[in-house]
Amino acid sequence: MRGVWVASIGNIDWPSTNSLSSSAEQKAELCALLDRAVELKLNTILFQVRPSCDALYSSTLEPWSEYLTGTMGRPPEPLYDPLSFAIAEAHRRGLELHAWFNPFRARHLIAKSPLAPNHISRTHPEWVVHYGKSLWLDPGQKGVQQYSQKVILDVVRRYDIDGVHLDDYFYPYKEQDGSGHDLEFQDWSSWRRYGAGRHLSRDDWRRENVNAFVHDLYQSIKATKPWVKFGISPFGIWRPGNPPQIKGLDAFEVLHADSRKWLAEGWVDYLAPQLYWAVSPPETSFPVLLNWWAQQNPRGRLLCPGLRSYNVGRSWPTEEILTQIQLSRKQSGVSGHVHWNMKTLMRNGALDTALERDAYSEPALVPATPWLGRNTPARPELGLQSERDGVTLKWTVANTQSVQWWLVQSQTRGKWTTQLLPGSTRSLRLPQTRPEVVALTCVDHYGNTSPAYVLEANR
Repeated sequence: MRGVWVASIGNIDWPSTNSLSSSAEQKAELCALLDRAVELKLNTILFQVRPSCDALYSSTLEPWSEYLTGTMGRPPEPLYDPLSFAIAEAHRRGLELHAWFNPFRARHLIAKSPLAPNHISRTHPEWVVHYGKSLWLDPGQKGVQQYSQKVILDVVRRYDIDGVHLDDYFYPYKEQDGSGHDLEFQDWSSWRRYGAGRHLSRDDWRRENVNAFVHDLYQSIKATKPWVKFGISPFGIWRPGNPPQIKGLDAFEVLHADSRKWLAEGWVDYLAPQLYWAVSPPETSFPVLLNWWAQQNPRGRLLCPGLRSYNVGRSWPTEEILTQIQLSRKQSGVSGHVHWNMKTLMRNGALDTALERDAYSEPALVPATPWLGRNTPARPELGLQSERDGVTLKWTVANTQSVQWWLVQSQTRGKWTTQLLPGSTRSLRLPQTRPEVVALTCVDHYGNTSPAYVLEANR
């Protein structure tokens, strides 16, 4: 997996501002991001569609996000569906698109727009906790868990997404009052109603709330569309002292996120722990943490560390990220990595050049998920028609429902090229002389590949 986060909150990555003059400008910006991902030979876009109980897609459950137009509840003009557009454009370029949700954050402190009448804080104020300058849904309330799951499954059902993605926000990171004291998350009423009689501490009860949400969401996604992957990118340290030299935030205690359990139990298809530290410092060493995470994966799920590529050119040299990529490839049990963030890859010349030259000289398929499905697709049939100004490939396959991608590899004058095409495609024009070899492979929704149909010039 060669992934990248595309964040909408605060207009970090897309759209670049909430005051673009038209939908056409938003579309052009998004296409430029996707084109850059293709140039770098990335293969997975983690696209933020629900920053704070709002929507960057057409929803009857939540209001349009203010990061699109500057006003929560106001749709883009002229009207279009950004998620539908993003999926179509990503797939056309051979990129997977995972819809990224924040399950419990209701309003970020940087938000400026007035709350829309249909925002959850207006329709269900009893579910909402004021914490510092932000609003949060209370994960301890059953209605909250059901509601957030309903929002996510609505997208799974209606859109051709390849994955559902959650980041590290479950219970909030600590905020402080004016005196420097940690603020208390006020969930006493739900604790008394749902937790006090269960012989659990309040912290254990909070963790169980998150565990139940993660488990139930995984099961519900698989019951709806079994091939849609479910991934989480938790804080990169599970608990300080694991392994012994590690120091830092205790996400198990503060965020009530038992991310090791989710991986060990197989409640995710991929985990992307945010390993946002350099290789050298022993208390947060990237390779030490990566090796530890790889040892927590008895079910062989995809492990794809998050890289803080944003630091390159600020506090890190380019070589830091290249080394982390190399270490990820050498570490047994690791299946890729994810960059934070897309804007960094749009404007960081030294990093971009190094990635193109050293790290991503060849394309890569997203790893298969055989625990979801392992049938081998049928081999396609391929034909080639020579014309005066090029050649056209045409193909068929017995079971079209099994096709998610077509992998086309061709060799002309000794040089190989690789393309990944959407499953609906049935032909490809090559504006060149007749290739010496063409190989066509079917890739299904689970990443399983068919035997290749190989066509050679001398046949």
